[in-house]
Amino acid sequence: MSRTHQKLSGRSMAFVLAGGRGSRLHELTNTRVKPAVYFGGKARIIDFALSNALNSGIRKIALATQYKAHSLIRHCQRGWNFFRAERNEFLDILPASQRVSEGMWYRGTVDAVAQNIDIIDSYDIDYIVILAGDHIYKMDYEAMIRQHVETDAEVTVGCLTVDRSEASAFGCMAVDGRDRITSFLEKPADPPGLPDDPEKTLVSMGIYVFNWHHLRERLVKDMENDASSHDFGHDMIPEVVSKGTAQAHRFEDSCVRSRPDAPAYWRDVGTVDAFWKANIDLTDFSPDLDLWDRNWPIWTYSELVPPAKFIHDEDDRRGAAVSSMISGGCIVSGTEIRNSLLYTMCHTNSYASLQGVVALPYVNVSRHARLTNVVIDSGVHIPEGLVVGEDPEEDAKWFRVSPGGVTLITQQMLDRRKAEK
Repeated sequence: MSRTHQKLSGRSMAFVLAGGRGSRLHELTNTRVKPAVYFGGKARIIDFALSNALNSGIRKIALATQYKAHSLIRHCQRGWNFFRAERNEFLDILPASQRVSEGMWYRGTVDAVAQNIDIIDSYDIDYIVILAGDHIYKMDYEAMIRQHVETDAEVTVGCLTVDRSEASAFGCMAVDGRDRITSFLEKPADPPGLPDDPEKTLVSMGIYVFNWHHLRERLVKDMENDASSHDFGHDMIPEVVSKGTAQAHRFEDSCVRSRPDAPAYWRDVGTVDAFWKANIDLTDFSPDLDLWDRNWPIWTYSELVPPAKFIHDEDDRRGAAVSSMISGGCIVSGTEIRNSLLYTMCHTNSYASLQGVVALPYVNVSRHARLTNVVIDSGVHIPEGLVVGEDPEEDAKWFRVSPGGVTLITQQMLDRRKAEK
């Protein structure tokens, strides 16, 4: 097959930016970068960007890492090791490694790409899709690349359509009637409305499609510019908008839905409240994010574990879960669980109750514990009789209570509580 007759995704690569710490998740990112945080019962946040690329037909992927990257790299080595170089497909992990000069780590999102120009050159691609590795969504990048080519743009920016009243927290696009970007405004007090709907605004998703030769030239210039912050949102995109041609791509045009009436689902789970809600939403009768869709699966590393097990059937000691997701390897022993999500290999014991609980892998809940609206970090042992979620003032003495009333529990917090009580 000639190059011109390939699918555009076959002539493209995905460059995933996965170095951000995610400090608003607090202790959940003490030992792992935000893209490595668990989501949805068995996946990691990074799996959504990687799965979208794979499902879109992109088989050349680079992953730039920096902050506390070990768990992310290990996850990719274990769960994403099925690419075959002899078929011209691969996932390259590119840690910040002082390739340009000693002491120079990735100085920003643009610099993370620029420091790997020689590696990208070796991929022999026409288009590059720049992706943030820390959002939850399903998207067909082929549709966005196609629009990019058809409109002959230098850059195409993936955009969410949001209420104008909520757009001030984002980078906003002013567009003309053909969705050409006329200006890029970072967190404006008065966001621009759309030509066809003045009460809506297009905001950046942090997803960009470039012709590689165009981007390469700009990367070289950016590296030589000491005044640049080396960031796509702050430097590169505004410059292209002002001096080149930039096109907006509306997410609803490429969002992957499993049913016609489903909304265009996209979430930034960068706070404890947002992380908790997005996980708990999956327990709804018909969740907006469909993890059961076999036509657009979320690929991940799966441990070899037995099925979930429920034991005891007495009036006050019944292993049961209602409107909940229970992952493989879990043992629910005489515990009542409602509207909760338990990750792999969690064990709960008799007379405990869980309501609105997101328990990351290998959590153990002891007898008579009573937990409401909590996130439990991986490997935590909940002591016998612990009550959380009923007295905010008491909870705040030992744990982190979010503005939305969700309590985050880590083993270090429990150890401190035990030592001081």
